[in-house]
Amino acid sequence: QVQLVESGGGSVQAGGSLRLSCAASGYTSSINSMGWFRQAPGKEREGVAAIYTGGTATFYADSVKGRFTISQDNAENTVYLQMNSLKPEDTAMYYCAATSRWYGRSWYETPRYNYWGQGTQVTVSS
Repeated sequence: QVQLVESGGGSVQAGGSLRLSCAASGYTSSINSMGWFRQAPGKEREGVAAIYTGGTATFYADSVKGRFTISQDNAENTVYLQMNSLKPEDTAMYYCAATSRWYGRSWYETPRYNYWGQGTQVTVSS
């Protein structure tokens, strides 16, 4: 089993920045990729970014490219999401997820992820 705990959410004004963290514990050696997803009220959960934990490959949703950066600290079993130039439409609950495989360009498909955190709220005001 793998446990994921997110932190770093909060409220910011448009144009501001936040950095989310996701700490993994448990059977972390089974993880090959981790991702960040978000879900706004009344909307489906959507992929934001993903990273291959065994290398440097990353993927991003078009809506966040150039503004968000996913990174990892393997020694700490932690994945980060640096969010810059935040917009009101980025407001959502953000979830960290992990899976034992690397799905490449299918990274955004939520059923592929075995483990999920509880989420951290990000609110961006205009």
